[in-house]
Amino acid sequence: MFLVSGPALVTAACRAGVIGSFPTANCRTPDELKQWLAGMNDDLARAADATGRAPAPLCPNLIVHRSNPRVPDDLAAVIAARMPMVITSVGSPEPVLKPLKDAGCLVLADVASVRHAEKAVAAGVDGLVLLTAGAGGQTGWANPFAFVRAVRAFWDGIVVMAGGMSDGHAIRAAEVLGCDLAYMGTRFIATRESLAKDGYKDMLVKSRLDDVQLTRAFTGLETNMLRPSIEAAGLDPANLPQRGAIDISKDINAAERDKPNPKRWKDIWSAGHAVSGVADVPSVAELVERTAREYEAARQGA
Repeated sequence: MFLVSGPALVTAACRAGVIGSFPTANCRTPDELKQWLAGMNDDLARAADATGRAPAPLCPNLIVHRSNPRVPDDLAAVIAARMPMVITSVGSPEPVLKPLKDAGCLVLADVASVRHAEKAVAAGVDGLVLLTAGAGGQTGWANPFAFVRAVRAFWDGIVVMAGGMSDGHAIRAAEVLGCDLAYMGTRFIATRESLAKDGYKDMLVKSRLDDVQLTRAFTGLETNMLRPSIEAAGLDPANLPQRGAIDISKDINAAERDKPNPKRWKDIWSAGHAVSGVADVPSVAELVERTAREYEAARQGA
């Protein structure tokens, strides 16, 4: 989750027993990424020593779009830190796949269509993260029921559903549909360990599903954003300019992030359809425990 998931959120998730992921672009430089990865590895090693139980793995997200100039350096940092798994997003995983696989890394690719899924499978990925219409930030368009079944017609590897996952009942439904894992994003933004501003977390709690707006105005791709944050930035949600070509370099530029004028991600905030299930701001551990109870209740038909 861009500019939201940092070491505190990621390691809290891993310690609670769920995979913790973050975009490598959340770090301002490749050197900072190296520091984050080393610090998180140390944190989880200490947790394992203290509890006698191995935490869930870390999973960096490499934004592989051709406009991202940091791909080679971030890739090198991920491999040097011996990450067990990686998500690739916003582009084909093919350019980074061989070095990651050679390093023994499990590679999951974000895909937003059946065509993207077929290409990722042909490239040799280990798993697919299906970006359905309910995903926050850069999203897909497909209904999750149809998307999962269409992919399962040709793929028996790992399938992860992303979009609209707000509780354990949704995770159980994804499992019954044929998924191995579920990806929860929006719900974890509204946690105490998240890097999100307090105003962002409060807005998630107050917002409803109808407050999520699908637009190309901020990224050049279909993106789910919070309408109240668009309005708070002084923009008219009904009359937004259309952004041109995707340019990841502008999003990750540290100097651009620090400018006081309203920025997408920094001041104009994303959320998926799962915002409908955000009612509070718990700790990550509390959220995971609650979700596990909900999942078990759903599994038992309670």
